[in-house]
Amino acid sequence: MKLLRTIRLDPSDTFIFERAAEPGEWAVSGAFVFWNSDPAALEGKARTAFRGGFLGLSTLGWSTLVQIVDATATDRQVVLNTLADQLMARFGAPTRGNAIAAAQEEISFVESLCNQPSDTLIAVHRTFEDGAVRESFRTLRPRNGAKPARAFSFLEVDGEDEQPAEDLNLIAMVERERK
Repeated sequence: MKLLRTIRLDPSDTFIFERAAEPGEWAVSGAFVFWNSDPAALEGKARTAFRGGFLGLSTLGWSTLVQIVDATATDRQVVLNTLADQLMARFGAPTRGNAIAAAQEEISFVESLCNQPSDTLIAVHRTFEDGAVRESFRTLRPRNGAKPARAFSFLEVDGEDEQPAEDLNLIAMVERERK
């Protein structure tokens, strides 16, 4: 079983989001946070979170990237309970049963994103089109199977006009639409 954890490769999340997720938090897409919002009216850091943030479950902070990690059934239950608790406390779920059902749906979606190898990074891009929130995801994987260590690496080459190829490959993964 695989789930998502937030990862911070540089401090930029602490500047671009109102609240940044802590590295290593269990994470979900978080699109539901904007359910009662008008995405076209969002500005500043809220707009940034809408466009490209994953929701960390402990802090309800945002992360630009998440990492696919191996998880146990116990980990999954912790994620389910944590999200259900947050849905009750912060998002007005009317009953525990409703919160569990909504959390289960979010976790199932997370699991569908985790069909790549462990340690793969995932980024999200959200838009609002025709009355629906559309999410597209891409994976970022190191070429040689090594764990990603940095967001960028620089190589200076004398006499070369072109930059070396990127360290990470981008792969279109999945789109989801919510109305």
